[in-house]
Amino acid sequence: MAQRRSFAWMDLLWLAFLGGLAVLQPRLEVHKQLTLLAIGVFQILERRFLGWVPARGRNYSVILKILLASLLVDHTGGILSSYYLIYLVPVVTAAMFFDAWATMAWTVLTSAVYCSFVLWVLSEYEVTAEGATELAIRNLFFFLAAIVVNRFVTENRRQATRYRQLAEALAETNRRLEAAQEEARRSERLAALGQLSAGLAHELRNPLAVIKGSAETLMRKLAAADPITTEMAGYISSEVNRLNSIVTRFLDFARPLKLERRREQIPPLIERALKAARDRWPDAQVEVQRQFAAALPEISVDHELAEQVFTNLVLNAYEAMGPGGGKLRVAAAVAQSDGRRGVEITFEDTGPGVPAELRGQVFNPFFTTKESGVGLGLSIVSKIVDDHRGWIHLASEPGEGACFRVFLPEGEPPEAAL
Repeated sequence: MAQRRSFAWMDLLWLAFLGGLAVLQPRLEVHKQLTLLAIGVFQILERRFLGWVPARGRNYSVILKILLASLLVDHTGGILSSYYLIYLVPVVTAAMFFDAWATMAWTVLTSAVYCSFVLWVLSEYEVTAEGATELAIRNLFFFLAAIVVNRFVTENRRQATRYRQLAEALAETNRRLEAAQEEARRSERLAALGQLSAGLAHELRNPLAVIKGSAETLMRKLAAADPITTEMAGYISSEVNRLNSIVTRFLDFARPLKLERRREQIPPLIERALKAARDRWPDAQVEVQRQFAAALPEISVDHELAEQVFTNLVLNAYEAMGPGGGKLRVAAAVAQSDGRRGVEITFEDTGPGVPAELRGQVFNPFFTTKESGVGLGLSIVSKIVDDHRGWIHLASEPGEGACFRVFLPEGEPPEAAL
């Protein structure tokens, strides 16, 4: 609201100045007042005019002001008019709209139009040296005004550009800082949960081993005498095996990873992950689309852990698409991230996608939307990628599938190499 009122005040001042010019020399014909009114109205509506004609609106604006200024000068005495300074309006407009060279060109045109009024008086008056000097001085003031205004506007634009770039840089820095803070908080949560998981897992393994041993003993002792007890003991044994598997995953999540890096090509690791998914879901109607860029660099990775990452992401895609299947696009391309060269691997499925409110939690431990599972799969994946000094991002829209992007740098970071 304040901005709109300030523009209204400027419009009133503009009209007041033009009104003063209109009131002076009242003996002149009404054409002067009408021309000044046209100049004032167009100046007020100029922004709308530029919006209506965005391509060449600025050129048309300067031309129209030159024409109106010439009309005013023509009706107020021609070359001898006291209103010749009205030509500063198109000159200043050009200085505000264009660069230095274009401003000079428009000023030359304006001066030429003003000097053309000399031709109308040559038959009645003789151009003296003093008159020519006066005409030259008037035209030089046009150029002086153009240079001063254009320099001010150009510097103002440079400052505005610097401030905009600084604001964009600060916004990007803030975004990265927030991401780093969120990553640090997530790492702290992972470390705390990892310690808790390790302690629970170690405490659970001993009683599980006793339960499993007792169930197997019962099965051997009562195999012939009591079939029902034998069946129950089998259930106990199988469930203990499942619990052992969960405990193992807890330990995998909690245990610090010791990477055994070596130079590897990424596509063969992806192919092994795709084969593992096909073996697990042989009846799934999944169409796999491969898009591997040529001349991919070798990446320094632990090939078993990298394959575990890819396998987990492919299995998640198969499970998301369900028995009905769908399309899975797997791509690998050279990429740059934070000044590091590496390979970006994309897994994009046509499943139901991930709701917006859940996207920030998918990499958190113990978070899962599945009926079975403990929610450690993507947490372990994220941990492996982090230990490789890479990153993993999820992009998803409900009903449009999920897209996991993994970046693995080409080599070890300097601190890791040392």
